[in-house]
Parts: sequence; structure tokens; C-alpha cells
Amino acid sequence: MGNHALLSASSSHRWLNCPPSARLCEGYDDKGSNFAAEGSDAHSLCEFKLRKALGMEAKDPTEDLTWYDAEMEESASGYAAFVMELVAEAKKTCTDPVVLIEQRLDYSKYVQAGFGTGDCVLIADGTLHIVDFKYGRGVLVEAEDNPQMKLYALGALEIFDCLYDIETVSMTIYQPRRANVSTFTLSRQELLDWAETVLVPTAELAFAGDGEYHCGEWCQFCKAKADCRERARVNMELAQYEFRQPPLLTDEEVEVILGKLDSLMDWASDIKDYALQAAISGKHWSGYKLVEGRANRRYTDENAVVAAVKAAGYDPYDEPKLLGVTAMTTLLGRKQFNDILGGLITKPQGKPTLVPESDKRPAMTTILDDFKEEN
Repeated sequence: MGNHALLSASSSHRWLNCPPSARLCEGYDDKGSNFAAEGSDAHSLCEFKLRKALGMEAKDPTEDLTWYDAEMEESASGYAAFVMELVAEAKKTCTDPVVLIEQRLDYSKYVQAGFGTGDCVLIADGTLHIVDFKYGRGVLVEAEDNPQMKLYALGALEIFDCLYDIETVSMTIYQPRRANVSTFTLSRQELLDWAETVLVPTAELAFAGDGEYHCGEWCQFCKAKADCRERARVNMELAQYEFRQPPLLTDEEVEVILGKLDSLMDWASDIKDYALQAAISGKHWSGYKLVEGRANRRYTDENAVVAAVKAAGYDPYDEPKLLGVTAMTTLLGRKQFNDILGGLITKPQGKPTLVPESDKRPAMTTILDDFKEEN
């Protein structure tokens, strides 16, 4: 199965709301991102800090972490301290609470081939605690009815239900960069009822690639979000207003449109990015071409610019800073500017941009063009 289950806990919010998205996303490469890499580093540090706090053997990963900084250090220390508080509280009524770190949790009893990894599982006196560390600063993650946490809890029950008399399940999201510590508690029976009535039937649909597509905030983490037909249909529903000028719309119509604009703009941005990346890889979109985006000229050596302008009898400063390229051109005149500073100006390559073919800028070569030339 590799590192990720088809119906993973981390993507469960999406596939529980939009079952066919699970199979749809299978056809897309996992590109990864800086956010994911940063989160992975933070989790490694959290694991080390917690193991150390519990007196377990652990290797300090700091020197191997690409994204390590003071904020990550503080966040991981805070997480370890938070879990240790839970352990201390548990010890007041239970002599031997069990703490598991980065525990593989198998919930395949309910979801075909389903498994995930729990950051921290704590069992004490009839209560199962699941703690999940989130390093993202973007989306606030709530513990209430969080399906990822409930899947972890089901996996933990599979291991411990027969060993401990668990009655209560407590699930906590620890998200330091959003100052968010969110806890949700439910009974063991409520969790099992959810598994039977909601999880099992929906997971069966998702595994088979069946069910209906549904759009919502879960789309933002979907690999197929740019070319999903259902998302396009929902967003294009705004076309019913025939793009009339705002004064011709009723107040009710404006209110409907306002409620949809953010998701429409997100969708439009995803489409543009998808088309651009495909064009860079060699795809030709009829009526469009790839050109070099605009870029500003820059000085290559500011000290040399100051010396050259002063030697020509001009003051190069707009107190307290050096004049920008445009202002310097105005000061010296275009010809003198080129004579004095021509060798000290660079214009970086602009970012590739997808534009209509009517645009006057020349088309750029793509990866595919380069490949054809080499062969």
C-alpha cells in the first residue's frame, strides 16, 4: 500500500464528503509542498521532545531538519509540555497510563485497507486520549467531530479495547501557530455508532469509486481540484446571472453571488495554475501561448552604481536610499543612463505566463520544445 492508504485518515474529511474523489485522486502524482516538508520536520522534532520528556531513548533530529527555526523549537517544546500535563493528570487516578508515540493505527475493520499514524495515544482509567499536532498556520483545524481523529480513535480501540475498560474518547488538536488547542470528547458507543452508520457505508462507496461528487471547503486539498467537472459545474452556476452589470442585479442575487465569489476565485486561480503548469510541461492550449512575464530591471552592484553616477557629476541618492532604476533614468536621461550604467543593470527572466496568442510578446520555448531539439 505504500505510505498512504487510499482512504487515509488525513484525507477523510474530503472522501467522507465526496466519496468518488478518493479514486479520482489516485491518478495524480503527489507533488508534495514546502508546507508538507515543514510539517514533517516539526513532527520529527515533536516526537523527539516527547520521547525525551518521557525518559525514552531518542535521537535529536535537529541537524537533519531543513526547516528548523526558533518557532519550530518553541512549538515542539509546547506540544511535549502539553502531553506531559495530560500524563501527569492521568497519573493522579491511574498508576500506569500507556503513552504511544507515532503509533500505526489500523481501522481496516471499518474502512478497507485503512490505516494512519497517531502522533500521541494515551490510555488511562477508562479514557482514550488522541492528540494530533498540526503545524500549519493557514487553516484552523477543529477537533469537534473531526473524522481524522475519529478514525485514529477507532484504530486505537482495536488495540486497547480488550485490555482496558474504555468508556470515553477524548481527541485534541494541538495547533500552536494558530494558538489553537481544541478538544472534543464523546463516548465509546457514540464513536462506534458513527462508524457503523456513517463511516462504513461511505467508505464502501469511496473504495469502489462510487457515490456523488460534492464541492465544499474540502476541495482545497484535493489533487483533482483544478479539472474536477463537478467543481466546474458548481462554479459556473454563476453564469445564470449572465454577467450582468451589478446595478441590474437584485439585492438577493448580489447576496447569492457574494456567498460564492471566494470559491469561484479560488477555482479560477486553480484553473489558471493548472493550465500554466501544463503549458510549461509542453501542452499547447488552443488560442494561448507561453511568454516571459514582466520583470523589473535591477542594479548588479549598488556601490559601483554610486561611484559611476558621482563620477559623472550627479547625486545618486533619494535620501536615504539610492535612486531606483526608473528614477535614475529620469535623472541622467536615457542615453547617459545607458552610457554610465549599462553594464551595471540586469533584468532577471520573468516568470512564465500564459496569455492569448494575440499578445505581442514572443512565445517561450517549453520543456517539450527543448526535448524535441535535443532529439
